[in-house]
Amino acid sequence: MNNTKLNLILLAIALVAPTIFYPVFLAKILCFALFACAFNLLLGYAGLLSFGHAAFLGTGGYVTGYLMINTGLSPELAIILGMIAGGMLGAIFGKLAVKREGIYFAMVTLALAQLAFFFYLQAPFTNGEDGMQGVPRGAVFGLVDLTNNFAMYYFVLAIFILGYWLINRTVHSPFGQVLKAIRENEDRAISLGYEVNRYKWVAFIISAALASLAGSTKALVFNLASLTDVHWHMSGEVILMTLVGGVGTMLGPILGAGLVVTMQNYLSGGELGNYIHIIMGIVFVVCVLSFRSGIVGQFLKFKRNNF
Repeated sequence: MNNTKLNLILLAIALVAPTIFYPVFLAKILCFALFACAFNLLLGYAGLLSFGHAAFLGTGGYVTGYLMINTGLSPELAIILGMIAGGMLGAIFGKLAVKREGIYFAMVTLALAQLAFFFYLQAPFTNGEDGMQGVPRGAVFGLVDLTNNFAMYYFVLAIFILGYWLINRTVHSPFGQVLKAIRENEDRAISLGYEVNRYKWVAFIISAALASLAGSTKALVFNLASLTDVHWHMSGEVILMTLVGGVGTMLGPILGAGLVVTMQNYLSGGELGNYIHIIMGIVFVVCVLSFRSGIVGQFLKFKRNNF
């Protein structure tokens, strides 16, 4: 089965899914799937491990939430501005971070994300630990009322498809091939005349903007922008989603996000709620030991070796 047929099947499933499952739960999965795909663009294809991607998720949410509450903008404009704000923050963070490599790059991104966290904690417009509550959903182009959960879901699905298409197009473009070359052998890419840091910086900006797009959308889905989205725990969660699903694959982060969000949703409310982080840790260890390439990556390896 080629990728086109698989994508069409997944699209058909996504279109009918809200008739079976709760639309808001599915919209949450799509938001985190887009976040994980954005992170995977940086880690899986450029080989850059960021410990601070939550800063962009939260920035998108806060900017969009503030605009929706205080300016009366339509949701599509507020989301675009939230994405632009996250991309600009990514440009600043990326310019500082790409000058370092390996663990030093990761530590720089973590430090910058913590600065963003404490800024949002102290900033008066974010309401601190209480979060920015009551974010209105509005109406798309003044026509489609997003207070309807089904309309909200299909709006989120459209945004996710757009983000997924952009990532897929980037990965399979000449720019994406250069990113893969940098990931595999940076010294050789430099010897071929590529300005490696510039390519890394652009990849960082794209990844940050798409992560902010996910955060902006999530703020509308839950009528809330909170510190949870900026906390370093969120950066850890997106790493977990990507590694479990399959780093360096297109569908892996989507599957990983679906698994993590589903576990959080169905286990946190029962007797196992106090042990949710332990359970997720065990799942992560099992996947890393048993599926070094993630679930999707391992499946692709099996398919190549046996068919």
